[in-house]
Amino acid sequence: MTKTLNTTEREPFLSRRVMLGAAVVATAGLAISLVTSRGSGTETASRQRNKPKRTTADLMKPGPLPDLSIGKADAPVTIVEYASMTCPHCAAFHNTVLPVLKEKYIDTGKVRLVFREFLLDERGAVAAMMARCAGNERALPLISVLFSKQDDWAPSKTEFLPKLFGYAQQAGFTKQSFDQCRQNEKLLKSLVAQRDRGAEFGVRATPTFFVNGKRLPGATLEDFEKAIASASTP
Repeated sequence: MTKTLNTTEREPFLSRRVMLGAAVVATAGLAISLVTSRGSGTETASRQRNKPKRTTADLMKPGPLPDLSIGKADAPVTIVEYASMTCPHCAAFHNTVLPVLKEKYIDTGKVRLVFREFLLDERGAVAAMMARCAGNERALPLISVLFSKQDDWAPSKTEFLPKLFGYAQQAGFTKQSFDQCRQNEKLLKSLVAQRDRGAEFGVRATPTFFVNGKRLPGATLEDFEKAIASASTP
């Protein structure tokens, strides 16, 4: 029986107020706020109500960064995943559930999976940046490696950089290109914007999945199979 995955991230969701006020990445030369200029953290309720409502069509469109995806572009079912590289439940999905989905649905042209980053902490931010810097063809394979080795690099808040660099070297990075990547302010801001856009769709924890625009309440293989079957029915 497939183990149920708790979709609540162990590290608390960084509220927009915290993000706007204090959340900072500071890793050996990278001292860029995880903040975009979205006004003060005391956003009024009326302003929240007046924001345009996000639609399924909006969800299916790429955000600030190109989507990372596997599967045929014209697959009848699209799964959108929002994940943090340090989320243990995200790793469990990628390590145990995704391989079955890939063999049964993605490789057969029935499903396309879109992966989107949802930053929660400094370690996850650097890992996400590293995957993006690897290039579109190598990004998802590197993400898979980082999820499979998450217990090695993610637990330490002080020693994760050398461990990440070790995996980066396997993907062709030099020390110089690794340092340049994690100091890339434009990329970091785009990842933050990606996270903020996910929050507009109601993402509050990782992993969060949408199947053809409908939020999936669970993350077991059975949950996906039922949702895929429902989405495939005319």
